[in-house]
Amino acid sequence: MQTIDITLTVNDHQQIIPVKPNDTLLEVVRDYLDLTGSKEGCGEGVCGSCTVILDGHPVRACLTLALEANGSAVTTVEGLADGDTLTLLQQSFIDHGAVQCGFCTPGMLMSAKALLDEDSSPDRQKIRQALSGNICRCTGYAKIVDAVEHAARPEPGCPDCHTKETGGDHD
Repeated sequence: MQTIDITLTVNDHQQIIPVKPNDTLLEVVRDYLDLTGSKEGCGEGVCGSCTVILDGHPVRACLTLALEANGSAVTTVEGLADGDTLTLLQQSFIDHGAVQCGFCTPGMLMSAKALLDEDSSPDRQKIRQALSGNICRCTGYAKIVDAVEHAARPEPGCPDCHTKETGGDHD
């Protein structure tokens, strides 16, 4: 099948990638770039496991054609941490027990990051709304909402936290 070169800036690295016309953005990041954090859960845009940030907005990578993303900036879950240093949001998920089996976690993190980039201090209702497109079968959601809320408004001396608080830096 014919390929078309697209340009993507993935996790701050510009790349030219030959794609087939029917390749999804999820296939590109997982299969071509070996960034396997984003998961394909349903392949229908329902579960949210494949969520990435495309030009500042959370999108379902399984429904987004790679050609549609040409010239765009994409952030995957691998683009959150700085080497081995987790972001406050990632650490908060660990500290608050928001990670169970981990399958939904990349999509949850990306949806939460997009929310916190837009609103640095969302209330619990806004957090629930931002995460509403992500399905988790393990946690019951309360711990995930707690983790996002904590990342937005860290509490010094939080009994669930295992790291020194670093303030509101949730990138």
